[in-house]
Amino acid sequence: MENTKNSGSLDTLNLKDTLLVSARKISNGKLSLEFAEIIKSGDRAVSALTLLNASDARFSGKPRRAWVTAEPVDASNLFNINFGDDGDWIMTERGEIMELNILNPAHNGSRFRLQINETTVGTQYQLDNIESAAKRRGKDGEFITHEGNYVFSNTEVVMANDVDVVKHTYLTSDAQSIAQVEETEDELVEVTDY
Repeated sequence: MENTKNSGSLDTLNLKDTLLVSARKISNGKLSLEFAEIIKSGDRAVSALTLLNASDARFSGKPRRAWVTAEPVDASNLFNINFGDDGDWIMTERGEIMELNILNPAHNGSRFRLQINETTVGTQYQLDNIESAAKRRGKDGEFITHEGNYVFSNTEVVMANDVDVVKHTYLTSDAQSIAQVEETEDELVEVTDY
């Protein structure tokens, strides 16, 4: 596996492919590497709405993102890219950025992959920012809970070879009171699931 710049893009990213999107210079001389991967949970039902609107970008799966802090010299050696001050950096409103777009970045026969770990134990940042950090049903929907607790979805970058299965941790959501209508032969009966 070779790490080749501009070998992929967010627009053409497929399920189970990973993209090393970019590097950004951060404090203390370090880098922040941005990874993206489209992740679909195999144990969750496929929505008919998603299938019937597959050509509408608003319904397509958006890549999950994760950021990893790195030493420039180590990242340069691992990816064979010059992350030094004389590298291909461009100045943006977010600071100095290097566009990479490396499809399925790898090292020593293993690929960089994203892993989702849901938990009810938030970091201090998550606890201080419940409104934006806890999972919701839609952008401004109700909070999703597990055993009455807020759920936080954390994404980390892990190494996996082609035979490794990346194991995601999804918590079971507390059931919502959903009014459903069941049709019988003679009448409509309202049923509430808990």
